[in-house]
Amino acid sequence: MFKIKPLQIAVPALLLMAAAANAPAQGQSADAPEFGLKTEVTNIVAPTLVTDRSGNIIDGLQPHQFHLFDNNKEQNIQVDVAFEPLSVVVAIEASDRMEEILKQVRHLGTLMPLIVGDHGEAAVMAFDSRLRTMQDFTTDPDKVRVAIEKITAGNSSSRMIDAVEKGVFMLRNRPKDNRKIILLVSETRDKASEGRVREALISAQLNNVFVYTVDITQLAVRLTEKPTAPRPSAIDVTARPGVMGNPSTPTTAAQGYGEQNEVQFAPLLQEIYRDTKRIFVDSPSEVFVKGTGGAEFSFVKQKGLEEAVQRISQEIRSQYLITYNPNNKGEPGFHAITVTLDNPKYIAKTRPGYWLGGGKQ
Repeated sequence: MFKIKPLQIAVPALLLMAAAANAPAQGQSADAPEFGLKTEVTNIVAPTLVTDRSGNIIDGLQPHQFHLFDNNKEQNIQVDVAFEPLSVVVAIEASDRMEEILKQVRHLGTLMPLIVGDHGEAAVMAFDSRLRTMQDFTTDPDKVRVAIEKITAGNSSSRMIDAVEKGVFMLRNRPKDNRKIILLVSETRDKASEGRVREALISAQLNNVFVYTVDITQLAVRLTEKPTAPRPSAIDVTARPGVMGNPSTPTTAAQGYGEQNEVQFAPLLQEIYRDTKRIFVDSPSEVFVKGTGGAEFSFVKQKGLEEAVQRISQEIRSQYLITYNPNNKGEPGFHAITVTLDNPKYIAKTRPGYWLGGGKQ
């Protein structure tokens, strides 16, 4: 949720060390490599949302009311209220379990201008076992809407982690002054990803990508997914015991042993039990939100989706831009950022930090 101006320094330390080894001698002039590897840090910008303890957004604060700590060291900061253009990747789950819910999710196409705004851009991705780019980055809201409406349900996999990783890859080369966001609309669980959540999170952090999630609850999925077609019985109909000693027929067997007599709510209760256990374990979507400084929402009906999009748009446009030049550049590794305010009733939320390579060896 921050960016480095004018250079991107969020890269692994080993890469920085390699770049330093190949750097020209002092006094020589040479073009910087395309990826801009330098140990020099200029300004870091940390967008910060301020709310009260009830979650209401607080506007109109003055710069002297903010305090920012970088690795527990207070910084000399500048605070501004501005809105930067956005580059947004909309990643939507398209597994077979989503077939009915996708009818509601397609309405997202008409809501995207609320997030992207007049000067932003968006791309659309659908994922099951495949990662499909439905629309590359465009400033045309109609193309975004059409791309979302074209998404159809696929197979049973849901490669959420891989989708986030691909979204980060797509955002890497977008305009450097744009704030980079992934809007993830999916179940909270991952199924069949090749990547790991830790590596995907680090990639998002290194590339200054901010993840918002609109979660689809398992309860909604189970209540709307199509039932699996029953398998043929391995027992011959005539081998089943009949009623009052009469021989069984396909009709009487279906009455006594058919699907309508099974406990159909058992899978649903199992999903509710699993989700209850997950209250104490972060899901991949929650890890992405916490690790990048985004926000997590959920919905069951279309109205909930609309409210989530409106809240995301409001949060993005209500952030204070805190800029500073770190006074502890010699500390390589992850720099934790903490923002506090003079008024203890207010809560500041910003990105947890950034990666800094190089430093004193």
